[in-house]
Amino acid sequence: MSVNTLDLNDRSLQLLKTLVERYISEGQPVGSRILSKDSELKLSPATIRNVMADLEDLGLIHSPHTSAGRIPTVSGYRLFVDSLLTVKPLDSKEINRLYQGLSETEDPSHMIGTASKLMADLTRMAGVVTMPKRELVCLRHIEFLPLSHNRVLVIFVTNEQEVHNKVIHTDKVFSAPELQQAANYLNSVYCGQSLMAVRTAILKELQDDQERTTQAMFDAIKMAQLTFDSPEKTDDFVLTGETNLMGFSELADRHHLKNLFEAFSQKQDVIHLLDQSMKAEGVQIFIGQESGYQPFDQCSLVTSSYSVNDEVVGVLGVIGPTRMAYEKIIPFVDVTAKLLGAALNPKTSTP
Repeated sequence: MSVNTLDLNDRSLQLLKTLVERYISEGQPVGSRILSKDSELKLSPATIRNVMADLEDLGLIHSPHTSAGRIPTVSGYRLFVDSLLTVKPLDSKEINRLYQGLSETEDPSHMIGTASKLMADLTRMAGVVTMPKRELVCLRHIEFLPLSHNRVLVIFVTNEQEVHNKVIHTDKVFSAPELQQAANYLNSVYCGQSLMAVRTAILKELQDDQERTTQAMFDAIKMAQLTFDSPEKTDDFVLTGETNLMGFSELADRHHLKNLFEAFSQKQDVIHLLDQSMKAEGVQIFIGQESGYQPFDQCSLVTSSYSVNDEVVGVLGVIGPTRMAYEKIIPFVDVTAKLLGAALNPKTSTP
């Protein structure tokens, strides 16, 4: 059942906000006596019990086991995050630590790992960062070297530093000068473009009138097609701090931990979940069952995409219990994504 703030009066909203904040802070079911001591509410225990009963009927809170206290449901957390949350600015010391950590290396792979570890260390939860999508990585240089039996070794550089090797099979034998000429043509036309843009342009050129294309140009385009038509997949992520999750009592159940760690190991469903954030702007929040992924039923995932050259190339996020401190985690993830994108962007010297 979907509930919005229009369904509740100010008193009910204030009580729900206080209950969620208390549960996030203390991790224990919250009873009416505890809430009645809150000076801001100024309500009797009896009144609070009636309001809590209404909130329970709306599916915003529930009573675990036989406890007299209440805890938020996924719907309660969602209403809290969307309408009642007061986001806190990130501490300057944390921003500096993130910036300094990401500035220690220019190697993109190492930078991704550093970002994941920094998020895990600073939140005491799990930090996850997807590797930049290969199709959005820019081509910087390409070379062809002749091998035996109509084979050609392709060496191409992306994002300034990453060197890749691939052997392709051609229809005819090419001499070293012919391969050099092909490389010169491709470097002059496609250098600086993303691999996705290169593949799109190559397909278009192959469909154009071949009378306007010299044999050398056509050969170069065909070799580029063989090189980039099936790029190796890098749908992978760096996950750090998984053991931090064992420190939360609601996640410490042996069976639940086993399912969660198996999910991390298998990766495919986690990647699918993270990919959903690639298609949306800003910070995305999956609370419990909202992920549609059973091992994450007791977890929340707060994510944001990061960009290089104004193109979204990956996603990072924090995985923790549903009672995480959203007011701190949301700006933390947002700032980390911006800093990582700035650090990976060769044109950007400051965040």
